[in-house]
Amino acid sequence: MPEEVLVVTTESVPGYEVEEVLGLVWGSSIKARHLGKDLKMALKHVVGGELTDYAEMMEDARRTALARMVEHARQLGADAVINTRMTTSMVVSGAAEIIVYGTAVKLRRTGEARLHTS
Repeated sequence: MPEEVLVVTTESVPGYEVEEVLGLVWGSSIKARHLGKDLKMALKHVVGGELTDYAEMMEDARRTALARMVEHARQLGADAVINTRMTTSMVVSGAAEIIVYGTAVKLRRTGEARLHTS
């Protein structure tokens, strides 16, 4: 078994079979825009280019939501989370929520498996 909770977007993990389904797990993060960054991004919108401050904010939100989902799975004793998905929605004007969810499972090794985690 992997020491860490493995997170995949697939239905299965090569070399393993699902021994037990523990249930749905999720994590979320809500991030709001910062007025100072809004002014900078408004100018960037006019002249063109990537809105890096917003991209960084959303990347941070994704990482936070993913970590919360993994912690939820760990609390259930999961080896992995399969069928992982992410979704984004606007909560209120200027604030976005990222939700990461999947199915927490216990795995059993069935053959040679080479798991690459990073």
